[in-house]
Parts: sequence; structure tokens; C-alpha cells
Amino acid sequence: MSNRPKIRLYVDHALQAGQTVDLSREQANYLFNVMRLGQGAEVALFNGRDGEWRALVAEAGKRGGSLVCESQTAPLMLPPDLWLLFAPIKKARTDFIVEKATEMGAARIMPVQTDFTNAERIRQDRLQAHAVEAAEQCGGTFVPEVSDLQRLDRVLSDWPSGRSLIFADETAMGRSTLLPELVAPDASGGGWAILIGPEGGFSTAERERLRALPFVTPIALGPRILRADTAAVAALTLFQTRLGDWR
Repeated sequence: MSNRPKIRLYVDHALQAGQTVDLSREQANYLFNVMRLGQGAEVALFNGRDGEWRALVAEAGKRGGSLVCESQTAPLMLPPDLWLLFAPIKKARTDFIVEKATEMGAARIMPVQTDFTNAERIRQDRLQAHAVEAAEQCGGTFVPEVSDLQRLDRVLSDWPSGRSLIFADETAMGRSTLLPELVAPDASGGGWAILIGPEGGFSTAERERLRALPFVTPIALGPRILRADTAAVAALTLFQTRLGDWR
């Protein structure tokens, strides 16, 4: 880890030895004006497919520049096959959920519209950018896709066969039905998903439908009602320590 460049940059470009990577104006501004790098400086590049690569600054300009890949410093590390579904909340807290889900190893992030969701739209491109920034900061080599906002009922109707859904039910508060007690490791071969509700909780109709679906496991998240952003982190932690790549 100590031999890897400290500055990391996500690029939408193939990476291999000798590959030249042209920088966008924003990337050049960050590297050369904000971070004050010059020709010959080292930068770590990743694209979510080819692992992480050490690259050297070949050209440094005010509005552009280029890097040349030298050697791979880390392989692609895929997260567990885990989706996070959540109802968007206030802007800063929605950003927080996307950032922490990326850092904690979600493979896909899916904002969903529930009966009590306040937000009727999101800026998918802005949330995807937050996922990229989080991956750059945490040393990851994979960037999860952030989907556009979808209605929960439609997502459930089109649910893929074999994928298990863990439903954080706030009405189960205080019960000792935490994830490690409910689900055995490696019990599902079709992937997993976690569903976190909105600030107002799930509606009665949504809760009844979820509990009736065969692929859904309701869980409690301890003895207190958690805010939506806290619940997302708590559920991801439970999953990763019991079923994910923190074991």
C-alpha cells in the first residue's frame, strides 16, 4: 500500500502498460491547479474494470494534460453481489448514503420511491459522481452504478429470480431479530439486496406486501428507531460482517 500513489483518479478509459490517458479540463484543474502536480508526478488511476494503475504525468496544462500508465498497483476487487435500495431523503443525507454505500462495498445503489418518499426526483448524475469520489477516497477499484429513481412497487414486481431482499422493518424495533441470527452465510446463490425506507417509514400496504414475498427477510436494526442514513450504514455493516467481504 505504501508504494501506491496517494492521489487517485477515476477515468473512463482502458488501462494497461504504456496506455496514454487524456485528462478532461476538470481533471487537469484538480491535478495541476489544486494538487499542484507537475510533469513526472505519480497518480493512481482506476476505471472500475482494470484494477488500479500507477501513471506518470506526461503533459500538464491549465486546461488539459495526459498521463501514461506504468504498472498495475492493485487488481480489480469486486464487492459482494449486494444491492442497496433506499428512499431518497434530504439532499445531504442522500449524498451521505451513496458515499457510505460505496465505501462499504455495495455493488449497486438503487434509489426507490415509496409511498412516503418526499423526493419525487433525484439528480442521478450527481449521485453517480459522489460514488466516484467515494471510490477515489477509499482506495476502491470498483464504482457501483447508481440507478435513477424507480417506484418500489415496480422494482418488486420485476425482482430477479434468486436474489434475496433484506427488509429493514422499523416496526420490529426492540426485537432480537438481527441479521446474523436470521440468515446463514452463503444461503443464497443469486445475490442479495438491502431495503431501507423513508423518513416516515413504510406504509402499511408496503409492509404487508414485503412480508408476503417469498424472497424477503424482515430484520430489526436494534432497540431504537434509526434515521434512514444511519439505518443504511447499520444494515450494510451487519451484512458485511456476517455475509460479505469483512468476514
